[in-house]
Amino acid sequence: MSPTPQALSHNFSYIIRICCIAALGGILLGYDTAVISGAIGPIRDHFGLTAAETGWAVSSVVFGSILGAISAGWSALKYGRRNTLFITAILFIISAIGSALATTFTFYVLLRIVGGVAVGLACVVSPMYMSEVAPQDFRGRAVSMFQQSAVIGQTGVFYVNYLISKGMSEAWLVDLGWRWMLGSEMLPALLFAILLFMIPESPRWLVLKGRLDQARTTLARISNPEHADRLIGEIQDSLKDSRTASKSKVSLRSPLLFSILVIGTFVAAAQQLTGINVIMYYTPEILKPIAGGTENALFQTTFVGVVFIMGNALGMYLIDRVGRLPLMKYGTFGCAFGMFIVGYVLYQQTEGYMALFALCLYVVAYATSWGCACWTMISEIFPNSIRTRAMSIAVGAQWFTGFIVTQTFPMLNDNAFLQAHFNGAFSFWLFAVLSLICMMVVVKYVPETKGVSLENMEEVMAGKLGRKKVGQPQTVAV
Repeated sequence: MSPTPQALSHNFSYIIRICCIAALGGILLGYDTAVISGAIGPIRDHFGLTAAETGWAVSSVVFGSILGAISAGWSALKYGRRNTLFITAILFIISAIGSALATTFTFYVLLRIVGGVAVGLACVVSPMYMSEVAPQDFRGRAVSMFQQSAVIGQTGVFYVNYLISKGMSEAWLVDLGWRWMLGSEMLPALLFAILLFMIPESPRWLVLKGRLDQARTTLARISNPEHADRLIGEIQDSLKDSRTASKSKVSLRSPLLFSILVIGTFVAAAQQLTGINVIMYYTPEILKPIAGGTENALFQTTFVGVVFIMGNALGMYLIDRVGRLPLMKYGTFGCAFGMFIVGYVLYQQTEGYMALFALCLYVVAYATSWGCACWTMISEIFPNSIRTRAMSIAVGAQWFTGFIVTQTFPMLNDNAFLQAHFNGAFSFWLFAVLSLICMMVVVKYVPETKGVSLENMEEVMAGKLGRKKVGQPQTVAV
């Protein structure tokens, strides 16, 4: 059905306001994951960690993210999107305070896992909520706000880490500095918890639960009453399969839905194979040998964060204009080239700003492609009937892949054979190759989702994959 003139009238100031509040989950995600970049060196020295333990000190949050992502679908379905985001804020507060006060490495790890659970919940539910309240023509930019907020959180904590370390001795950083870095997260987490009381529940979740009057009120405020009634009807139609199977969920084993699940899971997991977690977690450690010390390395890291924000703003501007796939293609080439240059600088052990330039090139390319476009795709391509379960599986796979990358990077970097032959360049050249391979798979199997309504996404995916929609005769066996 073509949109009526009334359907095109949206209250964008209201949409932006509630999306900005939901995007605070992304700020906390970025803050929690990137705070370790400045703290990992002092933490390693404070607890006397090996290379494997150093990897665990960083990747423990990623392990927790797997648990959070897996449970996010169940929580978002049972308790709602907004209530799950409130639980997320509380977990961030507990993790920030607890990890800052940790007296043993084990206690530190447990509290970082709690923060990881919050990260996993946020990265599923925040973009899910934003995609469900935003009109289809604005959805790419709205969901990209989640990625932008995560980048702002990362950049903000880069500066916080730098300011905490500025003028301080290495001994103070090892004793107390890292505790201030980790504890500083409590303030944005508390703000997030308070502001969540100012946004409505997702109208699509309300329809799913049969609370049509509340859904109509929210949708009418987003657009107008006529559009609200029409959209409720479309949502109900898209959920017809799950409602007729009230005692059993729509099966993920059907040929089409299983194919969509596999593709969506691959897209999510492939994001980590570009090496972004290494850049976010280890940039000061990467730059330290060629930057002249911890303080200079932390200062240079702040430039990476600022460039990341600029790249993400560019992605937000382009995503609903040129589409998702063009950004994925050209951005991935930039990622691969930036990683190759970083590897070359490390291989040659070249001092100066070339490595910083290459890292900035990488993050701009990543932000427009695997940042904005990838997160938008993940939030879009799953049909309404399986979205909560499918996004949990996909983002769980994403964090599992990130855990492997984050855990193994210090071990590869400290490997005597690889260090002797590559001077630390091996990992970065590996990420460059993996990025190109992942991009080719995405272009082959993922359709352009620009301008496609969530209710029609299943049909578009069926056309790209050459399979029939659920409910039609199936000709392909699982």
